[in-house]
Amino acid sequence: MRYYPIYVNLRGKRCLVVGAGQVGQRKIATLAECGAEEILVIDLVPATDTCAGLLNHPSVIFACRPYETADLDGRFLVIASTDDEALNWRISRECAERGIPCNIVDQPEKCSFIVPALFTQGDLTVAISTGGGSPALARKIRQGLGDFLGSEYGALLLLMSRLRPLVLALDLGTPANSRLFRDLVNSPLLEALDQGDAARAEAILREFLPASLHGEAAGLVSGALSHDGD
Repeated sequence: MRYYPIYVNLRGKRCLVVGAGQVGQRKIATLAECGAEEILVIDLVPATDTCAGLLNHPSVIFACRPYETADLDGRFLVIASTDDEALNWRISRECAERGIPCNIVDQPEKCSFIVPALFTQGDLTVAISTGGGSPALARKIRQGLGDFLGSEYGALLLLMSRLRPLVLALDLGTPANSRLFRDLVNSPLLEALDQGDAARAEAILREFLPASLHGEAAGLVSGALSHDGD
């Protein structure tokens, strides 16, 4: 099966995670980091000390009890990471009946969506998927990306995200805006940020930016370098 790649906005959304083991905890953490409004976590085993901090997140509600069909009410997305095959199939079927996207960890045949391996650098997120064929290979590729996508990419993304509204406010038109952004990301700006060379980065910005934005160059570079590696 070939999956359609998609990024989902979880703001204001209610999610469900069944199974709070080691893998389930990673799923809970990712949902919380992505801003889910509520994450109901169900497990038959009381919360351990290792996940206590995670379950103290304001969006997380923990219930030590069996899964019930009513737990799906109002849920936008469901993840199950249990070792109970019958329960996994039940959750998969009941989600399908309600049209709720469902992921059963490491069992793509039970899923309506799969979760890719993620590499993050600041707000930069790269998703790697093998179509469920080899999650281990996806993880290996993700680890390799760390050698290629250094912290300078996160710094450049931060700079570009702060620059974008300033440029759009000038009403230069889409073709001019696209050309400016394209020229900047293909310029030596990335190299200057990688080297921590603020003066060079500012000079490159001023070379490409309209004169009215030259005064913003120092602040943009300073902000990007101060968050380098976050």
